Amino acid sequence: MSEAAFIEIDSVIPRADVVKRTARIGAEIRNLKLSGDLPDQTIAALNGALLEHKVIFFRDQGHLDDAEHERFAQRFGRLVPHPIMGAAKGTTSVLEIDLRQAGNRADLWHADLTMIDAYPKIVVLRAAVIPPFGGDTVWSNTVAAYLDLSPPLQRLADELWAVHNNAVDYTVMPRAREVDKEYWDKVYTRTIYETEHPVVRVHPETGERALVLGDPVRRFIGLPKYDGQRLFDLFQFHITAPENTVRWNWREGDVAMWDNRSTQHYAISDYGDQHRQVRRVTIDGEVPISVDGKCSVMRIRPSK
Repeated sequence: MSEAAFIEIDSVIPRADVVKRTARIGAEIRNLKLSGDLPDQTIAALNGALLEHKVIFFRDQGHLDDAEHERFAQRFGRLVPHPIMGAAKGTTSVLEIDLRQAGNRADLWHADLTMIDAYPKIVVLRAAVIPPFGGDTVWSNTVAAYLDLSPPLQRLADELWAVHNNAVDYTVMPRAREVDKEYWDKVYTRTIYETEHPVVRVHPETGERALVLGDPVRRFIGLPKYDGQRLFDLFQFHITAPENTVRWNWREGDVAMWDNRSTQHYAISDYGDQHRQVRRVTIDGEVPISVDGKCSVMRIRPSK
């Protein structure tokens, strides 16, 4: 972040109200009521805090409903619905995520919707119903993970491309229920979105290099499956290293907002059959660009 950005944040959001959660990722913004009517300067300050900390958290936002949730999120860009699951009735982009409904598990490391080319740049998640225990979410900093790589591994990652798609691999989902599998087979994978992404993208606002991997990766282009799997595991190890993560213990009314271009996340499924519901709004992103200036390429095909 530039010195000018820090000055702007300090002038709008007091430094005492920006509380870092870990050294590498995450900050809680206190004493701010989110709405679509916040001043432009405040929105710019929040965007700056998001770019710096990768994910920012807000407690006590129970006043938000779907409409105001969207009005706030829209201040950061164009809202987009889920390409397969659509949006809740009466909204542009709200996705209800409720474990009681089939196909809503997210207990694998991923960035949202990387099976498409211009996947969302920002995600705003609101806690509607939170169980008395469990249900935390963990985020990781994929910029810091890239910087942790040795120079030879950075150069290798810079050259690699990976194929992401929404096909479901049940071999890595041992806790999947039969109702989830039926939903994924009939609905989620009826159309396959497949995109070739650079393993390293250049962030369009900060210029940072971030790793683009996670559960939707199916293979590396030009590498045998055996070698590709071991490289994937090596890079993901750096992404999910504990010191590179932040864990949020939800309360009802909380809001989490993250830069989907420089993070991955994991929704921990440790609350049994208790009711947990969160509501997600996504903001349109840019097509990733590799370090040598090439763009991601998407293909769409019916499921076989």
